[in-house]
Amino acid sequence: MPPTDASTDPQPTPTGTDTRNTSEDTLELRLPAELLALLAREEDEDTAPQPSPARADTAAHDETPLTYAHDEAPLTDAHDRTTFRAPQDRTADPAPHSRTAVAEVHDRPAESGTAGSQHPRQHPPVRPWPTDPVHGFPPLEDLLDGVSGWGSASTSVGVFQLVPVRIERDLDLISRWMNDPAVAAFWELDGDTSVTADHLRTQLDGDGRSVPCVGLLDGTPMSYWEIYRADLDPLARHYPARPHDTGIHLLIGGVADRGRGVGTTLLRAVADLVLDRRPACTRVVAEPDLRNTPSVSAFLSAGFRLGAEVDLPGKRAALMIRDRALRAQL
Repeated sequence: MPPTDASTDPQPTPTGTDTRNTSEDTLELRLPAELLALLAREEDEDTAPQPSPARADTAAHDETPLTYAHDEAPLTDAHDRTTFRAPQDRTADPAPHSRTAVAEVHDRPAESGTAGSQHPRQHPPVRPWPTDPVHGFPPLEDLLDGVSGWGSASTSVGVFQLVPVRIERDLDLISRWMNDPAVAAFWELDGDTSVTADHLRTQLDGDGRSVPCVGLLDGTPMSYWEIYRADLDPLARHYPARPHDTGIHLLIGGVADRGRGVGTTLLRAVADLVLDRRPACTRVVAEPDLRNTPSVSAFLSAGFRLGAEVDLPGKRAALMIRDRALRAQL
């Protein structure tokens, strides 16, 4: 018979010997008593009850409470319209791409007694936007930094103020001035009141780049003005315009106010108002008809300089410029 495989055939056990298996497949380790005690202690700690994550999170927040809009001053924008608040559930993540869990936007101050607030804050009232006392619209709705809000200027001939035109109030007066032969020769708006009305509506219905105004001297209307963005006007095609160049057109309505220096004084006052109220403007410009010698002379006396002679549709004009940089010298 073939020999038996020693790995599978049981072998006789000598009498009186150790009966434990001494095969290489098994190995019994004897561990020191100190190590066994250490392993037993760690096993006891692992099986001990642990505090829930919610309790641990709450304990951490109880030590350093988060306050955004309740116990401390709220974080708000310049108009006190946006208040940032902590989420009500601090452990829940907000929905993806959602901002509502972080910020709440209010159209008016929050009412007192908001849930979760121990010390309700009394929000100051929102300051109303200033309005033009004559028209009732915000003074910044034109492109000239709010002509209606420029205020008045004290001059040697009286207190002067520009008031934006209202057709229902000012049309008859302006039309009468336009029909004065001395004015009509250069403005060419004489005739029926509809001619002047169309001229005014073109500006009033526009985007605010030109604002027609009545000039009040000590409260009395005595002149007509147009303050306009020269850099946005067709005039800009005829000279090297700069951003925010501001132009002036004017006429003195009352004959008694002509020829005695009133125009020069008011031109300087209005140019100063432009430079004071429009920080981005570096130049005030005008383009009177070159034939209108009294007008050109008034501009020169008011601190303007002759920049050039330009050919415009319907006239050859004197380009008059008053520079902010030369304001104190001229």
